[in-house]
Amino acid sequence: MSGLLDDLADIGRDPHRGGYSRHVFDDADRRSRKWFADRAAACGLTTTTDRNANLWAWWGPPGPDAVVTGSHLDSVPGGGAFDGPLGVASAFAAVDSLRQAGFRPARPVAVVAFAEEEGGRFGVPCLGSRLLTGAIDPDRARALRDADGTTFAEAMRAAGGAPEHLGRDEEALRHLGRFVELHVEQGRALDRAVGVARSIDAHGRWRFRFTGRGDHAGTARLDDRRDPMLPAAALVTAARRVAAATPDGRATVGRLRPVPGGTNVIASAVDVWLDARAPGDARVRDVVAELTVLARQAAADEGCAVVVTEESRSGAVRFDAALRDRCAALLDDAPALPTGAGHDAGVLAAEVPTAMLFVRNPTGISHAPQEHAEPDDCAAGVRALTRVLRELAAP
Repeated sequence: MSGLLDDLADIGRDPHRGGYSRHVFDDADRRSRKWFADRAAACGLTTTTDRNANLWAWWGPPGPDAVVTGSHLDSVPGGGAFDGPLGVASAFAAVDSLRQAGFRPARPVAVVAFAEEEGGRFGVPCLGSRLLTGAIDPDRARALRDADGTTFAEAMRAAGGAPEHLGRDEEALRHLGRFVELHVEQGRALDRAVGVARSIDAHGRWRFRFTGRGDHAGTARLDDRRDPMLPAAALVTAARRVAAATPDGRATVGRLRPVPGGTNVIASAVDVWLDARAPGDARVRDVVAELTVLARQAAADEGCAVVVTEESRSGAVRFDAALRDRCAALLDDAPALPTGAGHDAGVLAAEVPTAMLFVRNPTGISHAPQEHAEPDDCAAGVRALTRVLRELAAP
């Protein structure tokens, strides 16, 4: 692990899955937030928490036209060490480097850590930035439930927050001038230490709920069964087939939940979560539409029913060209890459000029314990971010 992340190394380790499991308002999140505040204090920054549980560390008083950088501290279940935290730790390192060099910014500078970026607990990715910008209805956010049935509102209140104040934050948005997010690359297209992002593919999450009839695995005749696991399995295999036929398409089932979930029980219902992505919005819609038709037919063949619910969807994002090109020029004409991964930067791009820097990932593996970035490349990322912040915050 990069030395930038040493202080986070023991926070949220998952002994069952490997890697890290840090989710909003859990103990690992509480400890991560303390790390953020401690790191901010060490850099001479002032920490605040906004109405949507996002953390801010300010260099100077908050004000308009601020240059903001950062990422997130939460993870997917059993995720890697770099996705999210590298961007926050690098932001602190870059700001500290500028302070130590005697740089005086002409406008406010802030480090941010957005809440629930992965959607690992409540199912909606980039929840903190979506709430900040008004991209999700606060009533819907308050009602989101985790696997134990706890609502987002209940969890936030238990953590000392005020869920009644969730929603678009005009004051915070007025402060934002430009946002730059550093992130480990989640692929292996980068052949040098640092690159910049050109675009984010359209993507979303859909839940397919197949319902049939629960029964005994040992006594129910095969001809009498209405087993929702069969159409669920058909959807899993169809996802790969449909994605393969879609240019640059991706369709993945990473989560499936049978009800009641007994080994010797025919399920009465099966929930299947589909993640679909492609460079264009229309391609994603086509993938989901085709899979919906296939799921309905497979359900009907087994005497089951299916209901499809869109849980989140984000259109394709093209980052601000002027800011992207400015960053690339500062970094010796760093290559510009598209990405299939969603980011808070993609949400903020609808509100303010936004850019992303990528740090090379030699294996391309992400969202897994094997996620990796070399220390020298991480150091190059800090130098690159420092250069960009100096340029954007200069008089």
